This record gives sequence, structure tokens and C-alpha cells, in this order.
Amino acid sequence: MTQENEQLNNPLHGLKLDALLEQLVSFYGFDILAEYTRIKCFKNNPSMTSSLKFLRKTEWARETLERFYLYKFKNLPEASEEEFDIPPRQRIIPAHQKPKEPMVLIRGEAPPPVIRPNNFHQTADKPRSSSEKARKSKPQSSNKKPAAPADPWANAPK
Repeated sequence: MTQENEQLNNPLHGLKLDALLEQLVSFYGFDILAEYTRIKCFKNNPSMTSSLKFLRKTEWARETLERFYLYKFKNLPEASEEEFDIPPRQRIIPAHQKPKEPMVLIRGEAPPPVIRPNNFHQTADKPRSSSEKARKSKPQSSNKKPAAPADPWANAPK
């Protein structure tokens, strides 16, 4: 079986982003999308145009919305840990898994976010801030005296 044939079972295959968003907004509305996906473009003055513009520019948001579409709207079984790193449009959905009725989601009952490691998070060996980068890249001069710790009571009247 070729990659093309395997993708035919994926509900995202051939589905444009605007059609996907239109289906989700008409079924759930922007308030449910904002709460369950935690994407701010659905919360602050949402519109189809601004949301599409943001989703086209921001890969993580588009993938989050595609996961929501697959696992909440199409109600497919959740992806395994190995498949989680594969973008939703490239995942292979087994032929025996068919889309079901959309999940009923209630406002105010979204589960807490799941934190998964990915390439965007800092690792221990990388500097965490630009000031830390600057400190690590500057050579230390050996002729400077270390600064004495500031003592606010040193010059206090007795």
C-alpha cells in the first residue's frame, strides 16, 4: 500500500484549513474552540479571517486545531506517544478506524493542558535568555576584582 492510499483514510486529507475551521466554528463556536485548544485568536475578538490568517502563519496552532478536529470533532482514538511527533496531516489512520459523531464539549469543563516535550522547549544545555547567552559568550577578564557584596548597613549611623 502506498503512502497516498494510506492517507485516504485520514479525515484531513484534501481538507482545506478554511473548510476545517468553518466546520468547527459552526458546530462548537469560538468560545469552545478557545477553551479546549487554548489558542488566543479564538478568544480575543475572533473572526474567521483573523483566525485563518493566524493559523496559516503559526504551525503549532494549526497542528493543535487539526488534532482537535481529529480527536474531538471526528472522535477518533487518540494518537500514541510515537505518533504524537508526526504532524496530524501526515499521520496514518488505520482503515478500521472510522470517524464517529463529534464529542459533546461543555463550556467550563476543558481538561488542564497536557505538557509534552517537544523541540520548542529549552533544554538544560541551552542558555535560557539573551543575557545568559551574552554572559556565556563574553570572555572573563582576569584583572578585574570581584565586586564585594552590597551591605546596606555598612554606612549606617551608630
